[in-house]
Amino acid sequence: MHTVWKGAISFGLVHVPVKMFSATEDKDISMRMIHKACNTPLNFVRKCQHCDREVEWEEIARGYEYEPGAFVLFEKEELEKLTGEITKEIKILDFVDLNEIDPVYFHKTYYLAPNETGSGAYSLLLEAMRQTGKIGIAKVSIRSKSSLAAIRIIDRCLAMETIFYPDEIRPVAQVPNLPEASSINEKELDMAKVLISQLSTPFEPEKYKDTYRQALLDAIEQKVSGKQVSVAPEPQRANVVDLMSALQASLEAVAPVATAPTPKTKPKKNTAAGKSKAKGKTAKETIS
Repeated sequence: MHTVWKGAISFGLVHVPVKMFSATEDKDISMRMIHKACNTPLNFVRKCQHCDREVEWEEIARGYEYEPGAFVLFEKEELEKLTGEITKEIKILDFVDLNEIDPVYFHKTYYLAPNETGSGAYSLLLEAMRQTGKIGIAKVSIRSKSSLAAIRIIDRCLAMETIFYPDEIRPVAQVPNLPEASSINEKELDMAKVLISQLSTPFEPEKYKDTYRQALLDAIEQKVSGKQVSVAPEPQRANVVDLMSALQASLEAVAPVATAPTPKTKPKKNTAAGKSKAKGKTAKETIS
């Protein structure tokens, strides 16, 4: 793993020297913009609309548009002063329960490993957090940007989740067309609960695949080798007309197929009485 940051976790007067590694990787397939006429990749230039020419980096400042067409400008040095002193420290401010934080706050995950001299303090903090069931809320600066973070345990490792500040979370009240509290059809509710129960399973992340990414990789391979790109047909969708029918169809789709018990075979009787008894009965009566 590539080290993305070095510093220390601090809580109280205790310092835990650590290295930071990204816990996730972006596997999106990158594509270039190509000029179809000659198959040449396009370049994007920093062009001034007013001067109608390309602008060099040293000619560029940052600007905030406070009203249409009006900007206040900042030089790089001015912005650096606003960030204050950049410290190599993950400063734990509080310890809280993990279930108090809604997942909407979580942004990006990093693994924290002890450096060569920090394994003792690292193990101490990890075990203390494990036994108390707490996670740490901290401030950290990464690449000149200050972030709020949560320090928690993943397996035998301390992990850091950068989290959004409260004013970065949009309130649910802004979501349009949310239904008002209304009466629910009890039969539909019971069927929905049964469906949820039948679809419930332990979380096994390895069974979920990025089918679009795999299809794109296959298409790229086919194009590189000069083959015709094959496209899988769209799956047929059931023509469901109402909620109850949708629930019923869903339950039938996921319900295990019931295997009828095999009837025990009785030995045939060859007596004359048995033959005469069966005479005159319909096929249905005979089978039953």
